[in-house]
Amino acid sequence: MSAKAQRQATITRLIEQSEVCSQARLVELLAAEGIRATQVTVSRDLEEIGAIKVRTGGGAAVYALPELAPDRVVPGEQLRRVLGEWVAEVGCSGNIVVLRTPPGCAHVVGSALDRSRHEGIIGTVAGDDTVLCVSTDPAGGEALAAQLRELAGIESGGDR
Repeated sequence: MSAKAQRQATITRLIEQSEVCSQARLVELLAAEGIRATQVTVSRDLEEIGAIKVRTGGGAAVYALPELAPDRVVPGEQLRRVLGEWVAEVGCSGNIVVLRTPPGCAHVVGSALDRSRHEGIIGTVAGDDTVLCVSTDPAGGEALAAQLRELAGIESGGDR
């Protein structure tokens, strides 16, 4: 896993586990995990994983993960960045496409795909390091896999 992917996976875990109110606090939490990062880097990471600020019941503004903002549409260029950074392999069978990611990163890819409202995807299911995509076309897995490979910058031939 690249340093960036590891840092972003750690940021995701930290946001899930605690109320992170600021980028400065996130830099401190990363340092406690042994990861050095600047506020600028953390800001970029938060944008790439789609984190947003939401108000808690007590009124505090905290970072939340994409699953908490389902109506936010991912622009095409952001989807390309997410897939390019996180997807290592793409395979297909029938109308099913399987994307492999580093451990702990599949939910970021699945959420970005869901929020992209990609015409050829009826839905996704994300585990720890695998995203299952279902094509709207009963025999469309191969075409969808090719589209996702292209977006991720992966050479064809990744099918298993």
